[in-house]
Formats: sequence, structure tokens, C-alpha cells
Amino acid sequence: MFFRQYELGCLSLFSYLIGDESTGRAVVVDPQRDVSQYLADAEAQGLRIERVIETHFHADFLSGHLEIAAATGAVVSYGEAAKTEFAMEALADGQRLSLGRVGLQVLATPGHTPESICVVIHDGEGDEPWGVLTGDTLFIGDVGRPDLLSSAGSSADELGRALYRSLHQKLLTLPDPVRVFPAHGAGSACGKNLSTAQQSTIGEQRATNYALQPMAEDSFVAAVTTGQAVAPPYFGFAARTNRSAHELLDDHQEPPVLSLEEVERWLADGAVLIDGRTAAEFASGHLRGAVNVGMEGRFAEYAGDVARPDQPIILCTDPGREGEAKIRLARIGFDRVVGAVGDVPRLLAEHPELAVPALRISAPDFAGWDETDGPVQLVDVRNPGEQEGGVIPGARRIPLAALLGRIGELDPAMTTVVYCAGGYRSAIAASALTARGFTLVADILGGYDAWKAAGFPIEAPAPSSAS
Repeated sequence: MFFRQYELGCLSLFSYLIGDESTGRAVVVDPQRDVSQYLADAEAQGLRIERVIETHFHADFLSGHLEIAAATGAVVSYGEAAKTEFAMEALADGQRLSLGRVGLQVLATPGHTPESICVVIHDGEGDEPWGVLTGDTLFIGDVGRPDLLSSAGSSADELGRALYRSLHQKLLTLPDPVRVFPAHGAGSACGKNLSTAQQSTIGEQRATNYALQPMAEDSFVAAVTTGQAVAPPYFGFAARTNRSAHELLDDHQEPPVLSLEEVERWLADGAVLIDGRTAAEFASGHLRGAVNVGMEGRFAEYAGDVARPDQPIILCTDPGREGEAKIRLARIGFDRVVGAVGDVPRLLAEHPELAVPALRISAPDFAGWDETDGPVQLVDVRNPGEQEGGVIPGARRIPLAALLGRIGELDPAMTTVVYCAGGYRSAIAASALTARGFTLVADILGGYDAWKAAGFPIEAPAPSSAS
């Protein structure tokens, strides 16, 4: 058996290439949209990719099933409950697929989504399974959240109960030594307690995973539906797009460099200018109207919080990273990258009238803010689970993913101070508010962590149904 796990850290994604070296037959499971690595590795190993298996309709990224199918002629497969707008071969519960000595068995495991499946791997060396690809049904340290499809008509309670049965009647019947390979790791918004580990075993998860401990079904549903992060607004778009026939990605095409006049024209037509430099570089000077989403972090996911899928996007990056930024946005289906700004420092030096700074305030300076400094609206853009440990007194709780949808709750004429855990998301939020006409916005350097470390007051968060 040939088995390779791929990790895409900026989306916390795991994908897999599995092949039988004696027959040369292979499958890819849950591929990212830029698929060159799978094609290259298969060719290097003498494997022929004949099928792409998707464990479910992913909401956090656009999968590469259509790209692989176009490049190799591979069949695309989902679970039986899936309905797609393109040709697809459904896989039934219990169905076995043979690659030669290597075999795969499909388990229908609804819960995270109705069509979710897991794939049990047999390596031909014995009767017991070698491993299981658990998709978003079972993570290391967590299980897939069942509340993402509430807006699509599937209740979190209904899916949570289905998930409970899938775990206990399917996955936990596998032997303890079976290796567990999930579709996501730490940082994914598809769960709340994911581990940084790349693999585990059924036995280890049975013993250590909070969601697999002995509990009644009602208790399980309550445990897995509380404290979840606010889902990024692009999730519904990505899930729908993964069902549909859509334009294929060319992961070698660079975005064109735009003239200053072209940039201004696109901005006037509603484009968003995303500046992928660090928050410090952005603060020292940026083009007016830019939104700072640093490429050192979860660039695509957070860009999806402050841009919309149908919105034209202009990129502003360190030289040479324009193509990377375009691909990272394409991984969530944001394909309307119309171009990039060239050498930003040089452009700002030549046109100082276009350069504006970003305002950042230290925790001690904000702690010393008093009424003589004027009224201020303080916004905590962390997720609900993070806020449970405490908030800065007086903060309004609006997670970053909900910020644009709730922007009407804030007064654009009032001084606004934003904070997150460490400063990355607050820089995004502050620049997004500024770009939308807020008069004076600053973010707290080091965020809540710096505030707490300095010993400044914190308070328990007030109940907030909107968070």
C-alpha cells in the first residue's frame, strides 16, 4: 500500500492519496483545490488516480475533485445521500472498493452533514482494518460540529443525534488499534477542540476524546453544539459550490499587476483591496481603503470574513507573493481576483498622498483611557469559546466572522477600539471598519493576552444570544 497524508496548515486541512503499488490504482480523498501535488506524487509512484472520494460537501474550502477529474478522468464519488450538479458515482453504506490487495470500505456516518461518510482502509496484510479516514465525523480530540447546516433546513439537534449514532454504531465498533486520519486539525472552524496531532487510533480517541466519553444522547448533543466558533460567512457559498459544476482552477496563473488608475477604477466599482502584509507593515503605511489580512495567518479564511465571493478582489502583498495569495483565496472559491498592486512601498513613496497609517494602541495606554479622552466603543472580535474566559470591561462581543453582518450595531462616528486574542484578527477588524467609513479605529497591540498579562481588570462576559 502507498499512503500519503497532506497537510494544508492555513486551512487546517488533511487530504490523502492511497494506492496499490502492485496494480498502480489509486484514489484521492478530500483534496484541496490546487491539485498539482497529488498528480505529481501519483506520477512519481507509478500510480493512476481512478477515483476522488469526498467524505462530505466541505464548507470551509473548495475541493479539487473537478480539477483531478479533468486532469485524470477519475470518477468523483460521495456518499449515497449526496446530490450533485455534475457526474458522480455514489457510494453505498458498506460498499467495498478494491484497488488490488488494498481495499476500501465505505461507512455512511451522517451527523456533521447528512451525506458524510468515512472510509475504512484494508492494506491486505490481515483481516483487521489498517486505518480509517474519518472526514469531519471524528477528529482527533473532537467530533464534527452538527450546527453548520441549520440555515439550510437541517437542525443541529437532528444532525447531532445522527452523529451520536454514527460514532457509536459505526466508528467505535472498529478495533482499538485502527489508525484515525481526519479531514481537519487544530484551528478548523468545523469543531472546537481539535488536536494538533496528525493521526490517532480508535482506542486513543475512545479514551481521551471528550465527545466519546460515556454519556446519553441528549448530553452529547448539548456538548457538541455549545461553544462553537461563529462560522465564517463564506461557508454556505463553499458548500453550495462544491455541489455544483464550476470553473476549474489554474494554479499556475499569476494575477496581472494593475496601474494606479486601474486600482482606483476597480475600487470605485466595489472591489475590495486586501493587503496581505504584516499588521506592522500595514500600520506604517497602506493604500487608503485597504483591509489588512496578513498572509502569515489563516489568510483565506479571514479574507472570507471581510470580502464576499462575488466581489472583485485586488491583492497587495510582499513582492513575489501575489500568485500565492490568489491560490489561497481560490481554495475557498474566491476567484474574482482582478489583479495586484505592484511594489507597495515604492508606490506609496511616489504617491504619499495615498498613504495612510493604521492606529494601534498598547494595553497600558488603553487602560489609562478616561472620560476626558472621549467616549469609546470597545469591540471583542474573538469567538464565543474564547470569550468565556473573560472580556475587557465594557466590551461588545462581535466575533470577526459576524462583524460585517452586525456592523449596524456600531456607531461609525464614535472612536472604536478593537481587540482579539493576540492582535492578528483585530488588525483585520479595525481595517475593515476603517474601510467602511468609521472615523477613528484602533486595535489593541497584543490583544486580550497582553491585557490579561499586564494584570488589568477582566470581567465575566454578559450573556449574548447574538454572539
